[in-house]
Amino acid sequence: MLTIDSLKAFGADTDDALARCMGNEAFYFKLIGKVLDDKNFEVLEQAIHAKDLDKAFEAAHSLKGVLGNLSLTPVYDPVNEMTELLRSRNDVDYTTYLKAIADKKAELTKLLE
Repeated sequence: MLTIDSLKAFGADTDDALARCMGNEAFYFKLIGKVLDDKNFEVLEQAIHAKDLDKAFEAAHSLKGVLGNLSLTPVYDPVNEMTELLRSRNDVDYTTYLKAIADKKAELTKLLE
């Protein structure tokens, strides 16, 4: 179940996020549900597999902003690292980042159940 305590245990900076949401927990939870449905997760993975670093950067950068605003640190951190590598158009093996993102996203999704 999604609660402030479960999000804190997950590693989210709920104090920071709630300040951005003017203390409205219901609104914060609603935004978390929406970010999990963000198509940029799929776009990022597909673009990486297609070696389209420009498209991957756009998707990663978009996710970075949303995840950062919601202070979902465990998902944000690998997205942030990936964004900076993509910004420089580094052609590296991104599979570790994609796995970390998918694992943390799945963990967060379970909190919504």
